Amino acid sequence: MSFLQPLRRLSDYVNQLAIVTCVACVLAMLGISFTAFAYKLATGASLSWTYSLARLFLPWIGFLSMTISLRYGEHVAMTLLVRSLPRWMTVIAAGFSLLAIGSFGALLLWYGWDYFQGTRQVYMVSDQIRIHGKFTAFVVPLSGAIILLHLVQGFALLEHFINDETAIDELIEMADAEERS
Repeated sequence: MSFLQPLRRLSDYVNQLAIVTCVACVLAMLGISFTAFAYKLATGASLSWTYSLARLFLPWIGFLSMTISLRYGEHVAMTLLVRSLPRWMTVIAAGFSLLAIGSFGALLLWYGWDYFQGTRQVYMVSDQIRIHGKFTAFVVPLSGAIILLHLVQGFALLEHFINDETAIDELIEMADAEERS
C-alpha cells in the first residue's frame, strides 16, 4: 500500500491547511467584530455591515472543522458498542462506518458542486460591499472532497481503532521530529 503514502501525506497537509483556514476565519470574524466595537466606542454610531460580513465566515468554519474533526477521529461514534463486539465484527462495522462517511463525502461533493454552480445570490453586506454567494457555497463541495481525501487514512479515522499507547507514541514521535527540525 505504498501508493497510499503520498495521499496520506496530502491528507495531512490539507488538514493543516483547513486548520489554518479555520483559524483565519475566526480571526477575521473577531477583527470585524472588534472593528465594529471600536467604531461604536469612538463615534457612538454603529457600522451596519459588520454583522453581515462576519457571519459569511461561519459556513467555512463549520464545514472545515467537520473535516478536521473527522481526521482526528472526533466524529460521532458508538465506541462502547463497537468495542464490545468481537474483532471481526468490529472490522465489518468499521468498514460500514467508512462506507457511510465516504457516501456522505461523495454526496457533499456531488450536490454541493451543483449548489455551488447554481448559486446566483449576491450578499449585500453594505451599499459598497457585495459578496457573491459562491464564496460561501464553495465550502460545501470542498469539504466533501476533503472528507473523501481523508478516507485514505482508513481505520485510523475511527476512534475504536486508535489505542491510547499508539496515540501517545505518535505524539512523542511528532515532538521529537519537531525538535530535530
